[in-house]
Amino acid sequence: MRNQGLIFTAGVLVSFLVLAGIMLAFRAAGSQLGWGFQLQSPIVVMLLATLFFVLALNLSGVFEWGAFAQSLTSDLSARGRYADAFLSGVLATVVATPCTAPFMGAAVGFTLTQSAALALAIFATLGFGMALPVLLLSLFPAQLKRLPRPGAWMETFKQVLAFPLYATVAWLAWVLGAQADLDAVLALLVGLVLVAMAAWMLGRWEQQRGPWLSALAALFAVAGLVIAWPSSAPRTTADAEGARAGELAWQAWSPEKVREITASGRPVFVDFTAAWCVTCQVNKRVALHNAAVVKEFTSRGVVALKADWTRQDPRITRALSDLGRNAVPVYALYSPGDEAPRLLPEVLSPSLVLEELARLPAAKSGTALTQR
Repeated sequence: MRNQGLIFTAGVLVSFLVLAGIMLAFRAAGSQLGWGFQLQSPIVVMLLATLFFVLALNLSGVFEWGAFAQSLTSDLSARGRYADAFLSGVLATVVATPCTAPFMGAAVGFTLTQSAALALAIFATLGFGMALPVLLLSLFPAQLKRLPRPGAWMETFKQVLAFPLYATVAWLAWVLGAQADLDAVLALLVGLVLVAMAAWMLGRWEQQRGPWLSALAALFAVAGLVIAWPSSAPRTTADAEGARAGELAWQAWSPEKVREITASGRPVFVDFTAAWCVTCQVNKRVALHNAAVVKEFTSRGVVALKADWTRQDPRITRALSDLGRNAVPVYALYSPGDEAPRLLPEVLSPSLVLEELARLPAAKSGTALTQR
């Protein structure tokens, strides 16, 4: 157990260092990437959705890894557990990095302005902090005695754990739709159906499985991946979003638009966001689309701009870097006449947003009548 905890930690640390190394390499080459950049790729989103779907099918009992998976780890059964521990650390890092941004956005922004050696050391420390809870439980296994005794309930619990994975697949499908279009979501769903058929075949005839059945299952799985593979063409977005009743009327962000609006004497609120950022979506629904907040935006003539970082956008990356950040969410409130915007916390509440808006000068006559 201690070894598995150490190897899980190694998986997290290696993943953090690899992601940080990729970002630093692009920075040295003159390009820019931000924390969580892997989810800006529709292909990565599709592959993660497929992986989580397969894991969920396994937890649901549709199929078992069986002797084939055991043979991949040789005759040493411990090696299989260690491989699982390492890959669990890798997978946890790849999926969780966008969700860690609200807690270390400033640290990541500072890190990427430092030397490569110092940056990698800081990222390794962040990774160690992420792995620490699991590591502590593995180093002090006596604490695990507080958990219920093993028994038949574990099979039910294993199947219950499949549902958060299905929910993750649904979320990733929504992210893919925001990055591409509804056709990409349909292709993903059709592909997952074929992958499910392959998994069912392996589980249904596990004992009688022969080369022809394994080949047929592999054919279904490959066909599913081919169908689900998204186009690399970026989605075209409208210049502005139509606002629903009781919501802010968002306009598309650009540096020129910020300068133009503030020069006219009106404040600007910029939401640096992404579809794959769960914190961004919660903040929007809980705080920014609150009735009192929407009313205050209107009364003070604040223009709401959305900088959508769902797919890679060098302009947004540069703007975040100028603000000392390299991850989302970031909320910037520009007041006419101020040299720099005020940055709000990464986790919002209606009262916090109202407090920041109250610090703005009173709206000029007529500016509260329109957001355009």
